[in-house]
Amino acid sequence: MPGSAQSTILIVDDAPENLTVLSELLQPHYRVRAATSGEKALRIAASAPSPDLIMLDVMMPGMDGYEVFSRLRADPLTHDIPIIFVTAMDSTEAELHGLEAGAVDYITKPVVPPIVLARVRTQLELKQARDLLAGKNTWLEAEVARRMRENELTQEVSIRALAHLAETRDPETGNHILRTQAYVQRLAQRLGDHPRFPTLQDGHYIELLARSAPLHDIGKVGIPDAILQKPGPLTAQEWTVMKTHARLGFDAIELAERDAARAVEFLGLAKEIARWHHEKWDGGGYPDGLAGDAIPISARLMAVADVFDALITPRVYKAPMSFEQAREIIAAGRGSHFDPDMVDAFLGGFDDFAAIAQRHLDNP
Repeated sequence: MPGSAQSTILIVDDAPENLTVLSELLQPHYRVRAATSGEKALRIAASAPSPDLIMLDVMMPGMDGYEVFSRLRADPLTHDIPIIFVTAMDSTEAELHGLEAGAVDYITKPVVPPIVLARVRTQLELKQARDLLAGKNTWLEAEVARRMRENELTQEVSIRALAHLAETRDPETGNHILRTQAYVQRLAQRLGDHPRFPTLQDGHYIELLARSAPLHDIGKVGIPDAILQKPGPLTAQEWTVMKTHARLGFDAIELAERDAARAVEFLGLAKEIARWHHEKWDGGGYPDGLAGDAIPISARLMAVADVFDALITPRVYKAPMSFEQAREIIAAGRGSHFDPDMVDAFLGGFDDFAAIAQRHLDNP
């Protein structure tokens, strides 16, 4: 009989003679456990091995079958066990009551052995099918989650590879992309409850923001080595060329976006950051001279992160500033270079940003 080698049936009836009848009928095919009260039935149902099917008498003293059924459904351990009501109440109303309560079937006494065996077999086969489907769904969900993690890791590694490509042209930046990525994420989190930045209440947006941040200087791959690696301050003409990296980065990401078979969420933010992270709150930045809220939030966040990291990082033409000196310069740029509310959030959590810088120190 299908499922007989593995299936356990719990029969519940306060009359021993009824238990004997059902036990003798079922034992040749299934493992049978018995309970003479609702309380005992609940204990057995919640213990191992969990029954595959429960045959439950309706009319019992104390806790009747309906109450037992309700408690079984309320317990996560027994919620999904199929239940057949077995009762002497031979009426359509009683049968409807049992089925409406959620029982899978309804058998009247005295039982007819072939009918009982047929209905038990049907319910066990259905349960096996449900369990198999649930197992497959669980596997599929785990497989989808695994592949999504794999895709995200591939995407992250690809982004880092592109960012490091820019770094090979500008080797002094070291762990700059790791630090700025972490600064941007932390600053966005600190602004999450600020009424001016409802977008930053969205954890998914912040995740995309952090994923995009490493591409902020990707345009530097288009700057000549003589300018990018010059061991000293740039001339006015060289500086004009250097500033084109913002537009070059934007254009490169936009081309990649056009080539993609479908929209890639984080690339929109990556374009914003690449093009506008050198804009200033007062309109004095580049490449487009945007001011105030016209500068995308993503780029405003990166502006604070990028400048802070540049200040505390050594260059061939300058020594690194202390955290305190860098803090003072960021504070002085409030309302001119930087969004004032972002500066306030940065200063309020300054210890976090200093800790990030320490955690990702450049190799000597």
